Amino acid sequence: MQASIDCLDIIEKSEGLRLNPYLCPAGVPTIGYGSTHYANGIAVTLHDSSITKDQAISLMLDTLINYVSAVNRFVHVPLNQNQFDALVDFSYNAGIGALQTSTLLKLLNAHDYNGASNEFGKWVHADGKVLNGLVVRRELERKLFLGIA
Repeated sequence: MQASIDCLDIIEKSEGLRLNPYLCPAGVPTIGYGSTHYANGIAVTLHDSSITKDQAISLMLDTLINYVSAVNRFVHVPLNQNQFDALVDFSYNAGIGALQTSTLLKLLNAHDYNGASNEFGKWVHADGKVLNGLVVRRELERKLFLGIA
């Protein structure tokens, strides 16, 4: 499967657009729509040059390939487009390792779709603190996953 416009919308809405490098709430240098690495794999630094909106979109799409691939690789049960998009956004934000080791994935692969949907809300911390932006994002993902977005 591939990510749809619904997935891109959540990423754009949740990440916001920053054309200059910045530290995300977890303290990681980031640019564009939440990208921590460039398409060539080099990590973003706070000393990098600014980018354009078109470059940010291109970077997001290039970055998204890794998360689409991870969801396709680690999920072993049928998904509809909404479920796939929610998982891709989750991975884009929390990371592939987080998806791979999550109870969310374990429940999903055990065909417990409802139980998996309840796991999104547990991923709302950065640097040990609950972040309202993550609370909102996880609820968007949960609703999309359940098809009630």
